Amino acid sequence: MPHSHNIRPELGDYNSVVCFKAVITGVEDTLGPDGAAVVFTRAGKVRGHALANELGVAGSNVPVEKLAEILNSAVGVDGTRLCAVTKSYQEGDKLVIETQETVCSAGEPQGSDRNCTFTLGAVWGAVEAITGKTYLGEQTESVLRGGSCDRFEFSEL
Repeated sequence: MPHSHNIRPELGDYNSVVCFKAVITGVEDTLGPDGAAVVFTRAGKVRGHALANELGVAGSNVPVEKLAEILNSAVGVDGTRLCAVTKSYQEGDKLVIETQETVCSAGEPQGSDRNCTFTLGAVWGAVEAITGKTYLGEQTESVLRGGSCDRFEFSEL
């Protein structure tokens, strides 16, 4: 991932999941879970759009199966470490993205009702920027509730 503007010469571009989760829970305490979900999903979408532009893949409309690789290089272990993007495919009329180790699920107990709002938004924004299409996105599976992944489904609008 290009680091064009590292403004922290000693600490670098990354901070901890613990600190990021504190922001999430603090905003939830202030706005309530629904208000916070709207804010974090929107913030994620803005970030995802910017990321696709930074990577030069906006408007590239790559095959659905290639989206996981592109997204993972941006937000996975070699990128910002937001999550691992493991799979992308078409399922009927839905575009599906499967993720692991999302920042939103980190440290949550099994059975938690937490959803991946920021992560969903970031993937959503990137997918829209890459494909040039508008989608409705939702999380349909969670590792916190017995799922094998945090699964995001996108329906074209």
